[in-house]
Amino acid sequence: MKIFQNLFSKGDAAVGAPVAGSLVSIKEVSDPTFGEEIIGKGVAIIPTSNQICAPIDGKVATVFPTGHAVAVVGSDGTEILIHVGLDTVNLNGEHFTIHVEADQEVKKGDLLLEADLEQIKAAGYDIITPVVICNTDDFAEILPESPKTVSPGDDIIKLRK
Repeated sequence: MKIFQNLFSKGDAAVGAPVAGSLVSIKEVSDPTFGEEIIGKGVAIIPTSNQICAPIDGKVATVFPTGHAVAVVGSDGTEILIHVGLDTVNLNGEHFTIHVEADQEVKKGDLLLEADLEQIKAAGYDIITPVVICNTDDFAEILPESPKTVSPGDDIIKLRK
């Protein structure tokens, strides 16, 4: 089993899906800030659930007052931004419910936000949800999983220091 230990060693980490849905390449996100990986490497999920959960054990770094995005810093220092939909900041908090606050400790799977996806779509917004590693440069490799259906907590990104 030594072979497998070398593939995923101490110092490596995995980021879990914050929401159920279809995992897709970050390149499918039409907003260049995400799709061109300007703020970091990552993946995107086309959500099928309204519940956005912590993708890793750590602390809430910030929750945008509009509820459309949340950042979590893992206990290993991984900085993760979850951005629900595109341009959804323009909803000014409508259709979002915040369940956490900055500096709150969270465990992988804890509820962070709820988003009424049907109402967001009805208002004309794309619900694709980028999940981005903001401190990309801290890792030797960021390995996104292949497109698939995911449930909260399923590995979506592997990180190698």
